Amino acid sequence: MPTIAVEILVKAPPERCFDAARDLDLHILSMSRTGERAVAGRTTGLIELGQHVTWEARHFGVRQRFTSQITAFDRPRHFQDSMTNGAFRSFVHDHHFEPTSEVQ
Repeated sequence: MPTIAVEILVKAPPERCFDAARDLDLHILSMSRTGERAVAGRTTGLIELGQHVTWEARHFGVRQRFTSQITAFDRPRHFQDSMTNGAFRSFVHDHHFEPTSEVQ
């Protein structure tokens, strides 16, 4: 199974980054050029363990819809969203947050 890893240094505490990463309104703002929107499930605010959201957007010229559920949750260190319906056979997205000495 292919794995993509992205590491970003953010000058903010893990708690703030954790909540920003699960903020559906912030995600919608950040994806405005694709017209991505939440159309079912939790559609606004901070998504929590066990909740799901269905997204609709145009990617690669194709209108797509997929549903993702929060399947692991350990604030402020980690959460996982897993696709339950969509174009891929499987898509699991782990978000890890850890403090560093560079961020105060």
